[in-house]
Amino acid sequence: MAQGVVVLFEDRANAAVTGLLDRLDQAGVPSDRQFPPHVTFAMASDIPAKTRAALRADLRVLSVPHLWLYTLSAFSSTENVLVLGAVVDTELLAVHSAVHDVLAGKVRNPSSYYLPGSWVPHCTLAHGMTETETAAGFQALFPVEPVEARVKQVAILDTVSREVDVLV
Repeated sequence: MAQGVVVLFEDRANAAVTGLLDRLDQAGVPSDRQFPPHVTFAMASDIPAKTRAALRADLRVLSVPHLWLYTLSAFSSTENVLVLGAVVDTELLAVHSAVHDVLAGKVRNPSSYYLPGSWVPHCTLAHGMTETETAAGFQALFPVEPVEARVKQVAILDTVSREVDVLV
């Protein structure tokens, strides 16, 4: 996957998440610092310009709620991933659904992990860890204080070019 629709946080939440990443680094766990802290709403191999414009228009009339990053957890697919999960409420699900309504049938190769009904909203802290590093990451971070992540921007992150296209 190459392009994701994400929410980026204001400075206070960025600092809180960065503090967690620093603790991981101190524990010898490689933290994920490829992009600023964020929560991904959708991922696809390509989100065309016309679709971005439509998404930009829809997002201007939506109220994107603040997120509470609260749950330290891990999941494995092809690699171990340590995340800070977001509290899910109806407002968050409504915005997520609205994003996918715009993207439906207009993007190439959407990731099923981010589709409504499958999505687990989270901020990635580390990935590609061994089992030992995953355990060390939990030990370094637990317990986690909740982070109120006020949304500063909605953007498209390109994981290949590293470009950030701010939508709103």
